[in-house]
Amino acid sequence: MAETAALVILPTYNEAGNLPGLVAAVLEALPGCHVLVVDDASPDGTGAWAAGQAAAQPRLHLLARPAKLGLGSAYRAGWRWGLDRGHDPLVTMDADWSHHPRYLPALVALLEDGADLGIGSRYVAGGGVRNWGLHRRLLSRGANLLSRLLLRLPARDATAGFRAYRASCLRAIGPEAIRAEGYSFLEESLWRVDRAGKRVAETPILFEERRHGRSKIDRKEILRAAATLLRLRFSRPDPLP
Repeated sequence: MAETAALVILPTYNEAGNLPGLVAAVLEALPGCHVLVVDDASPDGTGAWAAGQAAAQPRLHLLARPAKLGLGSAYRAGWRWGLDRGHDPLVTMDADWSHHPRYLPALVALLEDGADLGIGSRYVAGGGVRNWGLHRRLLSRGANLLSRLLLRLPARDATAGFRAYRASCLRAIGPEAIRAEGYSFLEESLWRVDRAGKRVAETPILFEERRHGRSKIDRKEILRAAATLLRLRFSRPDPLP
């Protein structure tokens, strides 16, 4: 049976300390929404917790994967799951409280006002970050500046993962056409949304450092993102689906 409710997709790997409170806050912040946990075989029991709760909570779902397959792969899998079941819109957010559920209503409202993609942005008026050191701030600012310079991306926060997509927007860009993995998946997906002629809007958020666990961004991830930007800038774009 087709669903028309919003779907909030939470990619997870070792988020057992964050997930219980976050899921409850998401379900409260966006009445009627469903939550899909896309778990990559977390050894800390994240998937087991989600499976147990989903048995009693009809708005919570688990997509269990056999290994750590990456963020981009998790987004694609979550989008396919949601599109196949008729969910609209589809929201992506981190599972570590860096994206606070209190911003969900404003994010979804961007689509109600005519946007095809809404972004929870650190870098528009009213947005910001909390508990970041200078190195992390410079790295994030530099990545966004490079994205805008190389790809002319239509957003101040091109690397943000807190997003709401119309289902029609995802179908238009063809999720399977996105080649990037990791956090560079976010830049390529935004590039494809813009190239498809879709409207992008941003709403301010305060990005907060994770509550439990460690950040999964490393040097390899940074190099992968730079390589993605260069590929998109200097290669012939794939045809739109």
